Amino acid sequence: MSKITVIGAGTMGHGIAQVAAQAGFDVALFDIKDEFVQKGLSKVNENLAKGVEKGKVTPADRDAALARLHPSTDLKSACDGIVLAVEAAPEKIRIKHDIFEQLDRFSPAEAILATNTSSLSVTEIARATKRPSHVCGMHFFNPPHIMKLLEIVRAADTSDATVAKAREFGAKFGKDSILVKDAPGFASSRLGVCVGLEAMRMLEQGVASAEDIDKAMKLGYGFPMGPLELTDLVGLDVRLDIATYLHAELKSEVFRPPEILKRLVSEGKLGKKSKQGFYKH
Repeated sequence: MSKITVIGAGTMGHGIAQVAAQAGFDVALFDIKDEFVQKGLSKVNENLAKGVEKGKVTPADRDAALARLHPSTDLKSACDGIVLAVEAAPEKIRIKHDIFEQLDRFSPAEAILATNTSSLSVTEIARATKRPSHVCGMHFFNPPHIMKLLEIVRAADTSDATVAKAREFGAKFGKDSILVKDAPGFASSRLGVCVGLEAMRMLEQGVASAEDIDKAMKLGYGFPMGPLELTDLVGLDVRLDIATYLHAELKSEVFRPPEILKRLVSEGKLGKKSKQGFYKH
């Protein structure tokens, strides 16, 4: 059985770990504190229980997936014998540099090192390693166990073999992959954040309520979730970080963070994880 490690048991990490475990991989779910890991495993349990309830997952498959998940707060042991590492830590380049420097030291030479970043430079992240040809972006979408898209990001030194292996992993995970070059926001975040920020400006200007703005995109354009609902799910603080980065990198006013977003974040209203954002949860 091939082993994968997922670094970060939060919103994205636990979902990525679940996807890998359901695909038949042995998965080490790492975080810096055991309480974070246990919270992530609890979320996986909830997801799988809902799957069983809806008839989309059999009890046997649920139990098998859970048995393949192994909690860890020791990154060195979590990387032992892995074929793939997926980093899903906060969107801070310093944190990612530190993680990738350790992944480079602890992982087998042939292992692929992937980042789930939604906007940061994969090329810059890869510089923390001595194997930039083995580093790529594997950007999953929230929630990872439901969303079918996987955005593979080719950095400046990513090899063709690494891209091919990332596509193979994506297929085993049941994802439909796209390949983009390492550019600010890639394809998905650049477009998605643009829509989300404009929805915030419309709300700020009193154009319509949050509910009606979201309904317009769901019923008029077929979005599965409205841009403000999605921001609550992703986290307003995460969206603010990404918008700030894209505004600085692309020099476009389209990505200037709206005042309403900055205010809500300063008030601790971060979306679903804090029980209030553009909606109450």
